Amino acid sequence: MEMSRTANPADTAKRTKVRYAILLLIFLITTLNYADRATLSVTGSAMRTEFSLDAIRMGYIFSAFSWAYVLSQLPAGWLLDRFGARRVYAASIFLWSLFTLLQSSIGLLGSAGAAIVALFALRFAMGAAESPAFPANAKVVASWFPTSERGTASAIFNAAQYFAAVVFTPLMAWLTHSFGWQAVYVVMGAIGLALAVTWLKVMKNPADHPRVSRAELEYIQQGGGVVTGHQKTARAERIENTGGWSLVRQLLGNRMLLGVYLAQYCINVLTYFFLTWFPIYLVQARGMTILQAGLVASLPAICGFSGGVLGGVLSDGMIRRGHSLTVARKVPIVGGMLLSVSIIGCNYVSTDWIVVALMSLAFFGKGIGALGWAVVADTSPKEALGLSGAIFNMFGNVAGIVTPIVIGYLVARTGSFNGALVFVGANALLTVFSYLVIVKDIKRVELRQA
Repeated sequence: MEMSRTANPADTAKRTKVRYAILLLIFLITTLNYADRATLSVTGSAMRTEFSLDAIRMGYIFSAFSWAYVLSQLPAGWLLDRFGARRVYAASIFLWSLFTLLQSSIGLLGSAGAAIVALFALRFAMGAAESPAFPANAKVVASWFPTSERGTASAIFNAAQYFAAVVFTPLMAWLTHSFGWQAVYVVMGAIGLALAVTWLKVMKNPADHPRVSRAELEYIQQGGGVVTGHQKTARAERIENTGGWSLVRQLLGNRMLLGVYLAQYCINVLTYFFLTWFPIYLVQARGMTILQAGLVASLPAICGFSGGVLGGVLSDGMIRRGHSLTVARKVPIVGGMLLSVSIIGCNYVSTDWIVVALMSLAFFGKGIGALGWAVVADTSPKEALGLSGAIFNMFGNVAGIVTPIVIGYLVARTGSFNGALVFVGANALLTVFSYLVIVKDIKRVELRQA
């Protein structure tokens, strides 16, 4: 492929590291993305009291985000492949931040019933607006990073979910405690609007970025990075013209990709337990205050973040030592998810610090095993990175619908979180089954032309 930009001799001689600045930006945006999803889990206890919400209603409100998020994935993937990550992601950040900001005003509607309907609607709209985020991250990483660095890059942006809990959960708990739950939505929305402008100013394709040297561009491309400029190959044009549903059928008909998609659903059961019911579990089942729960929730998050970065580093290190891509990706995933089963042990202990230790171990393991986005970047067809990432994300976030509702019913019917923790641990085991039995060799898929 001919480069779409030229570099002067001095620029060519030195390999720049602009890709790390791009990674930092998507890490910060993804941190905000997860923090905005988790606003309701932190403010939920205060809002349940104000609006008289029982556990089942709360479960449905928690799921509102994911209904829209899942339904919007395929259109989001098509938009990313059609218009690129820069414009689509900017619109996404702006809209989800606006809907977050508007949630601060639901108490002005005058009745609890109207406030509940508005909250559900705004969470639903926020889910639709956030739908391009992770497919865009995968598309950007596939473009900006060679294969030998992609595991670490993907693990870093995916680990932002834990960093969000470390930084923003205590902050949101303090805001709720000191100023009321409305302050959380005002602050988070304002931060997002500023980030949307920053993304538009900073983000470009590698081949078009003015600060990228020819040496860095060649390093990315020769290492397997999908460097994309303004031109499309004739084959890519033909693939794009075959139609969206034809591409979807090809992707879903691939056994390896289907196994990866199913595993992401199981992994996200753990994610959505943490994002929705975990702080409420600490308050109701463990007797902590909202402020204590916000601080305690950051400890498993720190472990999850550490595990997430470690999983990517280990995986990429195995590739550099000569292990196959299949082995390098599967070993951390399987080992990490086996550690996550330790969450069930919380049912058999009564001491708070042991509960926190087990939760921390479970989320450390989940972090190590959360390499699904690296696998998507490794395996998705070059012509349909956005669409494949969107299908992967769609499967994964069905868990965001199922998990809060199932846990809501289990808690309402039994008055205990014991069944909920078993449900979460069982899904960790199903992830292991999917990667060991369904997914075989991990390699890039080639699409058939119509």
